[in-house]
Amino acid sequence: MKKLLPCLTAVLLLGVLPLCAAAAAPEVSAASAIVLESETDTVLYEKDADTPRLIASTTKIMTALVVLEHCALDEPVTVTAAHAAVEGSSMYLQPGERYTVEQLLYGLLLVSGNDAAAALADHCAGSMEGFAALMNEKAAALGLTHTHFANAHGLDADGHYSTARDLAYITAAAMENPDFCTIFAAQSYTRGEQTYVNHNRLLRECEGCIGGKTGYTEAAGRALVSCVEREGMRLICVTLSDPDDWADHAALYDAAFSGYRILRLPEYGWQQLGIISGTAGVARLECVRKAVVVPKAADVRLAVYLPRFVFAPVYSGGRAGTLDVLVDGEPVLSTEILYGETVPTDRSIMLTAWERFRRFWFPLVAQG
Repeated sequence: MKKLLPCLTAVLLLGVLPLCAAAAAPEVSAASAIVLESETDTVLYEKDADTPRLIASTTKIMTALVVLEHCALDEPVTVTAAHAAVEGSSMYLQPGERYTVEQLLYGLLLVSGNDAAAALADHCAGSMEGFAALMNEKAAALGLTHTHFANAHGLDADGHYSTARDLAYITAAAMENPDFCTIFAAQSYTRGEQTYVNHNRLLRECEGCIGGKTGYTEAAGRALVSCVEREGMRLICVTLSDPDDWADHAALYDAAFSGYRILRLPEYGWQQLGIISGTAGVARLECVRKAVVVPKAADVRLAVYLPRFVFAPVYSGGRAGTLDVLVDGEPVLSTEILYGETVPTDRSIMLTAWERFRRFWFPLVAQG
C-alpha cells in the first residue's frame, strides 16, 4: 500500500546576511552592452543587448570553441599562401610553415590572427564555408537565435552578426573548456623567436580579469568581450560599437561586483532527511539550483520546506522538498531539493507503522 508523507513541515529561516549598499550602474558609450554572471545565467546589466550587430574579431571566441570541439591540440597544420594572404590582423604565418592547432589558437586569441583563423578553418572543416556551417550548428545548439556566422575571422560579411547577449552566452560556453580558458588568459605566448602579446589590456589593468577578446572594423567599431572573477563570482562583459570600451568594462565590473554577490545554496545544508524502515536511517539531500546572485544591500533569507521524515524507499533524484530565496521579503527563486542517494526498504525490519515511527521519533526527542 502506498505510504503517505507526513504533513508535518519544517521551515528553516536563515538570518539577515551582512550586506552593503549596491552601486548604481554607470553610463556606457556602447551601442550594445551586457554583464552576465555565467554560473547562474543572471544578467546584471544590459543595454540594447538583443540587437544584431557586426562583431568583428570577437567572432574568434566561437572559432576557438568549435576548433577545440573538433580537433586535438597537437594536430599539425600546414600554412598555405591563401591563409597567409588574409587581410587584417595577423600572426604573420608564412606559406609552408607547420604549426600545431594549439599554437594557432594562441595566435588566434592573443593577437587576433586572421591568418590563423583561415588555417584553422581549413584544417577543421576543409573550407571557410564548411567551418562557418559548424559555427552555426554550435550557435543553434546553444539556443542562440540572433547569431549567424559567415567566416571564422570576423571580417565584415553579409550574414555575419551576433548580439551582446548571444556573445556572452558563447563566451560562457567557451569558458567551460579548460584549454580555452588557458589560452584566453595568457598574457603572452612564445614560439621559437616569436612572442605574441595579448591585445586584451584588461588582463593587466583590471583586477581579476581571466580573459578577453578585442575586435575592430571600421563598420563594426570597437567590440570587446571580457571575463573577470572576484569574490567567487565570474562575470562576462560584452560591449559592441563602443569607442570607450576599456573604461566601460572596468566601470561595469566595479559596479557589478560592488552591488552584487553570489549566494551558494548549500547542497547538504539542511543536513539529511530521516528515513523510517530503510537500510539507512537518513538520506543525503541536494539542491537542483546551486547558487543565486543577490544584491549586497538586500535582506536575503532562505526558506527550506521539508517533511520531518519519510518512509523508505527513496530514490536518488526524487523530490524531497523545496528551497525558496527571498530578497527583501520577495521570493526571487524557488528550487527543488532532491534526494542525493537511494535508500531501499530494509526487508528485515518487520514492524508496524507505529513501531517504526516510535523507534525513529523518540531517539530524536532524546537527543534534542
